[in-house]
Amino acid sequence: MSSDKSFLALRLEGPLQSWGFDSQYNRRNTGLMPTKSAIAGMCCAALGYTRGCENEQEFLASFGEVLMTAIAIPRYGTKKNLPVRRLQDYHTVGGGYDPNSATERGSITVSAEDGKPRAKNGQSLAVLTHRQYLTDASFGVLLEGEASLLKSIADALENPVWGVWLGRKTCIPTAPVMACLKDDRDEALRLLIAEKSLEAFTRQKDAESFADGRDSLPDTPVSFATDQRLFSPRRVITEQASS
Repeated sequence: MSSDKSFLALRLEGPLQSWGFDSQYNRRNTGLMPTKSAIAGMCCAALGYTRGCENEQEFLASFGEVLMTAIAIPRYGTKKNLPVRRLQDYHTVGGGYDPNSATERGSITVSAEDGKPRAKNGQSLAVLTHRQYLTDASFGVLLEGEASLLKSIADALENPVWGVWLGRKTCIPTAPVMACLKDDRDEALRLLIAEKSLEAFTRQKDAESFADGRDSLPDTPVSFATDQRLFSPRRVITEQASS
């Protein structure tokens, strides 16, 4: 093993998680596994990189070389494992204020006239969205890459500049995200799955080559800039837990 390689273990636990996948317009779906773009975004927030800044671009270029393995870790109830379910939430955004008014812009507490949604030319200004979340999910994520890059991520996650969320700001972690940074892969995995075999868990990992992969996901971030969000495909292998 090369001495300049490290393994960063992340712990993703919380009552709600949402890993943006196949989202179009006002429908925001979640995948069943953490996406690489979400993990990269979490790291950028912890590091304090603004969208589209030069530091972000350099970071994403380096992060694209990091290999990621996401592990679904069952949560236990009183008698059995808790099933992971998708929850769909119905949202309205705006409608109770005038986004073009300097006195109302950014405020969601201003009452609409007569209790009705504000409209313009007969068209409601409220935006309807449907957003999915995972409930009772828990994941371990193992990042394998250049030692100095992972050390900077680990330090940032222990003392983040901005908030760290499990996909969306409503999804607050219930445990520290940073688990450990190790030079040995098995030691890092042990912090996530204890003494159990990795084959006992459903997991999704980056393929080291296109031919090795079994599926492609458009979730390797190239830019998070608001006006130029760009992602490239990621080849992955998904393996089910052995019985």
